[in-house]
Amino acid sequence: MDIYELAMQLHKEHKGKIGISLRDTPSSREKLSAYYSPGVGGVATYTAEHPDEMRDYTWTNNLVAVISDGSSVLGLGDIGPYGAMPVMEGKSMLFKHFADINAVPIVLNVHEPEEIISTIKAIAPSFGGINLEDISAPKCFGIEERLKTELNIPVMHDDQHGTAIVTLAGLINSVKVTGKNLDESRIVIVGAGAAGTAIIKLLNLYTKAELIAVDSKGIISKNRTDLNSEKHALLIFTNPGSIDGSLEHALMGADIFIGVSRAGLLTPETVKSMADKAVIFAMANPEPEILPDVAKQAGAAIVATGRSDYPNQVNNALAFPGIFRGALDNKVTRITDEHKLAAANAIASLVPNPTAEEIIPSILHPNLVKTVAAVIVPPVSLENQF
Repeated sequence: MDIYELAMQLHKEHKGKIGISLRDTPSSREKLSAYYSPGVGGVATYTAEHPDEMRDYTWTNNLVAVISDGSSVLGLGDIGPYGAMPVMEGKSMLFKHFADINAVPIVLNVHEPEEIISTIKAIAPSFGGINLEDISAPKCFGIEERLKTELNIPVMHDDQHGTAIVTLAGLINSVKVTGKNLDESRIVIVGAGAAGTAIIKLLNLYTKAELIAVDSKGIISKNRTDLNSEKHALLIFTNPGSIDGSLEHALMGADIFIGVSRAGLLTPETVKSMADKAVIFAMANPEPEILPDVAKQAGAAIVATGRSDYPNQVNNALAFPGIFRGALDNKVTRITDEHKLAAANAIASLVPNPTAEEIIPSILHPNLVKTVAAVIVPPVSLENQF
């Protein structure tokens, strides 16, 4: 039975992946009266008058909404809310399994930014945090920024920032293996959507490396006339030499390739044109830009993908459970750039002696969540927000 057949079988057998459990039971008349009528009326009156204390009296202290409109699901594209639900359930399952956070999957049958923002703001009082998921670029940028500004609970678009954090963690350890200086490296990022944009911005904060962004039409350059506002803004952080050309041109002599684009994009010949001890992060899902064995045969020193069946899985699940665990436990209301950089360093630290086959910890590492959660603390600077 292949993995897709098994997935169909398990999902149908269990009718989904999550449920609700009780913290206590109304096992006596006294408890029933306390938890519901009439006792709950006193609690309701108190939380109405003291909304900042609601987390002390309800499950919002450990509750995250996983929200999508289904407009950019995995590598499947715009498959809508019904297609998104199994994925949001899966994300909620990971929250509970790895960080013991209750998470509720919510799919929205609205797609315009203002509709999404108003809907999430309307339901936000029910939750202690908002995890945005699989919302397409460029609308995801404005949606997240508005919600971060207008809500007093942590909001994070994981496709952007979870991916960026884990990518940076992997790069921190990769250069330890190759012996190169990240500040002196040339990094080519292919894919200028949500993940690619966040990776570029986080790398810009961490390193002085030369960053080159590439989309489906080639190198993003000031000489192009077809750039939307989001891609044009990337020129603040990328392509200081204003070079033009194809992906192949960008990769000649490059030290690092980061792909968040599409399967099969990278060829052995292109890998061979890169610098010695090249690092390849081929993170397209479910099929990477190049298979690890092919990249290594072409001379790559380190290869990472988003898949669990190859070494070096660069996956958001290394970051988001710990980030929200720390935010909920430490009453952090805004995930900042400093938090993201600290999380990347924390993840990297869990591999004290990295090798080409292990530049990043396993998602199953027993200390992963608590190590990341420990750095998500107030107060931090609110400067340099994405």
